[in-house]
Amino acid sequence: MTPRTPDTPDTRRSRTGADILRTALRRNVGAMVRGTVLMSLYQAGETAFPIALGLIVEHAMQDRSLGALGLSIGALAVIITTVSLSWRFGMRVLQKANTTEAHHWRVRVAACGLQPVASDTDLKSGEVLTIATEDADQTSDIIEVVPLLVSSLVAVVVAAVALSLADIRLGLLVIVGTVAILSVLAVMSKRIGAGTREQQARVGRAGAMVADLIIGLRPLRGFGGNHAAFGSYRKVSTDARRQAITVARVSGAYAGTALALNAVLAAAVSLTAGLLAFEGRITIGELVMAVGLAQFIIEPLKLFSDMPKYVMMARASAERMALVLSAAPVTAPGQRLPAAGGDLDVDRVRHGTLRGLKFTVGAGEFVAIAAYQPRAAADLVSVLAVNVPPGAYGGTVRIGGRPLAELSVEGIRAHMLVNPYDAEIFAGTLRTNIDPLGTSGLVSEAVEASLLTDVVALHRDGLDYAVRDRGANLSGGQRQRLSLARALAADTDVLVLHDPTTAVDAVTEQLIARNVVTARRGRTTLVITSSPALLDAADRVLVLDDGVITAEDTHRNLLAHDEGYGLAVAR
Repeated sequence: MTPRTPDTPDTRRSRTGADILRTALRRNVGAMVRGTVLMSLYQAGETAFPIALGLIVEHAMQDRSLGALGLSIGALAVIITTVSLSWRFGMRVLQKANTTEAHHWRVRVAACGLQPVASDTDLKSGEVLTIATEDADQTSDIIEVVPLLVSSLVAVVVAAVALSLADIRLGLLVIVGTVAILSVLAVMSKRIGAGTREQQARVGRAGAMVADLIIGLRPLRGFGGNHAAFGSYRKVSTDARRQAITVARVSGAYAGTALALNAVLAAAVSLTAGLLAFEGRITIGELVMAVGLAQFIIEPLKLFSDMPKYVMMARASAERMALVLSAAPVTAPGQRLPAAGGDLDVDRVRHGTLRGLKFTVGAGEFVAIAAYQPRAAADLVSVLAVNVPPGAYGGTVRIGGRPLAELSVEGIRAHMLVNPYDAEIFAGTLRTNIDPLGTSGLVSEAVEASLLTDVVALHRDGLDYAVRDRGANLSGGQRQRLSLARALAADTDVLVLHDPTTAVDAVTEQLIARNVVTARRGRTTLVITSSPALLDAADRVLVLDDGVITAEDTHRNLLAHDEGYGLAVAR
């Protein structure tokens, strides 16, 4: 059994946004401690600068020697050097940890997105992409936020202590003012967090719609639906824009309020120090120090007051990541592996339009299914591809005599490949699309069998010809043959093909059917199709009508004796 750690898929169901933030902080505690020490040293050095100036003025008025001046300049040089180096190395440590953590979460979200997850997450691929990029980055910002928060607090404390040594009222003014500022901003940051979550959700929906439009652009143009689709996208995008403007307004009000409050506190410290100096309660050197600290403290206070906003944004992003990371897998994976070269048994399966579907494809057999209703074919493919959990449909599917529920998803997919009619084509080359892992020894045979040879020969680069995202520079028939070549190159024990030749001409279809039979000889193959060529090449044909198998024979016998079959498959 795989140990249950915070990062294994077994714990995804219990993961929340707070869990994700705690995991990120716990994993980077070493880097955060180093970064906090260095950034605190930087802030202490910044605070020490106006204190040193005050002391220099104080002593310069008493001892006007060149030695005292040289010592003062040396002390300032040490402070400046400390500030510079601590900032440089502190931010290097924190940003390295931040980017490494963001990479980790991007990989985790992508890995979960590539696994079958429950459909009730209401997330499309475009939304998952947004979560894997923007939300992963914003969540990882918490690694920088906490050390900067602590270091800013150090600066405020050092300034308050230094001012208290001059006059207790100055120190109390800084402390009370800081608490008041943070109390006001904490309330405003909650609204920013809520608005950010909604904004991220709307942007994700807009991204998902863009992805869907790109996939379906050609069909939409075919029946003139592209304008309506664009109108729908424009509405979603407008909603996202309005929410972004709302968040920007709140963020602007937050930033303006923080700056104004910080400036008021700095002015109050300066005026109070001036009044105390006028009354003779503090010295000129202490006045210089107080005014300098009042000016300096604006920056750490600004940083300190910005932290609640960044914390809320990180938490909002973490909650969105949790939607993916905590999504229940489509099936609770078993531990067993399918038997090599086994048969495929569908036993009284009920799902969608399927009503007790029952058939068996023996080991090494080539069987075709003629589905009269496309929906029934899609439902069957979904079940076989493990896109539907075994508990969500009735009946049993067995591979090599073992139910799918007992098998691991990875084992199922290594043993049985279900190639959908709309299989994706990836940006890369013809070769990387046929053999993504670079481990198949059947690339040439797959190219020959799928009749992709003309595409390879057409281009000077051959199999290294560059393919654009989604196969944009290939025709529909070329994309379909490329997908078929990839399925054949995988050389799995069981292969399920769904309408693999709908975009090719009849002559090419005849040749492909013969080639597929030859390439899959001795291997279990199920083809769901209405293609006469593939139906004729099969050992036997099963007629799927109204959710059940209503007839079984060879293609030619069915043509001769079943008028309905002839009408359904004749072209």
